[in-house]
Amino acid sequence: MLGLKASPKGLVGVDITSATVKLIELKGRGQQRRVESYAVRPLREGAVVERRIRNMDDVVEAIGRAVEQARPRSRHAAVAIPPNAAITKTLTLPASLSDEEIEGRIQLESDKHIPFPFNEVAFDFQRLGANTRYPDQQNVLLVACRQQEVGQLTDAVLQAGLEPTAVDIETFALERVFSELRRQLGQGIGESECVALVDLGANMNAFHVLQHGRTLYSRDTVFGGRKLTDHIRQRYGLSLEEAGLAKKRGGLPEDYADQVLMPFVDAVIQQIGRSLQLYYSAGRNPTVKHLILAGGSSVIPGLREKLEASSGMRVEIANPFMHMTINPRVNASALTSDAPALLTACGLAMRARP
Repeated sequence: MLGLKASPKGLVGVDITSATVKLIELKGRGQQRRVESYAVRPLREGAVVERRIRNMDDVVEAIGRAVEQARPRSRHAAVAIPPNAAITKTLTLPASLSDEEIEGRIQLESDKHIPFPFNEVAFDFQRLGANTRYPDQQNVLLVACRQQEVGQLTDAVLQAGLEPTAVDIETFALERVFSELRRQLGQGIGESECVALVDLGANMNAFHVLQHGRTLYSRDTVFGGRKLTDHIRQRYGLSLEEAGLAKKRGGLPEDYADQVLMPFVDAVIQQIGRSLQLYYSAGRNPTVKHLILAGGSSVIPGLREKLEASSGMRVEIANPFMHMTINPRVNASALTSDAPALLTACGLAMRARP
C-alpha cells in the first residue's frame, strides 16, 4: 500500500525514528488547521536502525504508549518510508488514459521504471497535469518500493491499534509541511527563495534545500544528537536516559558548556557548512537565503545564535504549529518544545481531508 491520493478526514501522522515514535493528529486544512492530539515516546536503543525496524515488539509497544498518551479521535494512520527505500519517477503518458489504464501501463512496463521484481513491489501514482511540451500527453508521478518496506510499517501501526491508511515518502511529508515553515519565516520570503532545512536527529544530520516547495538537494550525514548524549553519559557517569534528560534540562557541572557543549555545537556548524559547500559545488544552484533548524537537537543552547553568526543567514528553529490553533487538551508548551522534531509526523497528518 502506497498512498499519494486523497486520505480520509481525520488522520494521525506516525513517524518512527531510531530514537522515538512521534504521533500527531490534525484537523482542518490550509490556514484553519488545529492540533487535536500528539505524543512523543522513546524507543529502546536498537529497535530501529537506519530507519528499518529491527525489534517489532519494541516499536509496537512505543506506538501503543503514544496512542494511549495522545488519545487521538481518529484511528486512521499515515506512516513514511525513507527516500532511499523508494524510487520516484515522472512518466509521460497519453492524456487520454484513465487511472485504470495508467495502472495497467505501469504494470506492463514495470521493467523500464522499477529496479526490482514487480511481484515484490508496492506502487502508486499521481497525475501531475498536462505536459508543457506535448499537449496530448500528461505527466504522471510514479512512486514504488519493496512491499516489505511497507509491510513492516503497516504491521507496526496495525498491531498498536491504528488502521494504516497511507504510506508516504519522508521527502513528500517534508515538502508538505514546508508550507507551514515558510509562513513561520514571514510574508517577506518569496516562493523562489531557497531555504535550507537541517534536521538534526539522534543519529543522522539531514540537509535539504527547498525552492518553490520542492526539494532541490538532499544530503545525509551520520552525525546527530546521540553523540552529545553519549559524551555526557561517559564524562559524567550517567545512564543514557539520565544523559538525555540532562541535555534538555541542564543541571550539569560548570565545565559542561566549554568542554562538552560548545565542541559539539562547533561540530554541527562544520557539518552544515560542509553540506552547503557540497550543495554549491554540485552545480549552478541558487543561493540559500535562509536556514531552518529541525530535529530534537536543534534546540541545543547557543546553536542557533552561533550558526547565524557564522553563516550570515537568518536562522529559525522549526515550528510548523506557529499559525495553527491547538485543542485545549493538548499541552501547548510541550508541543512547542517538541515542534522541531515533529516535521515528518506533521507532514503526514497534513494529508487529511478537511
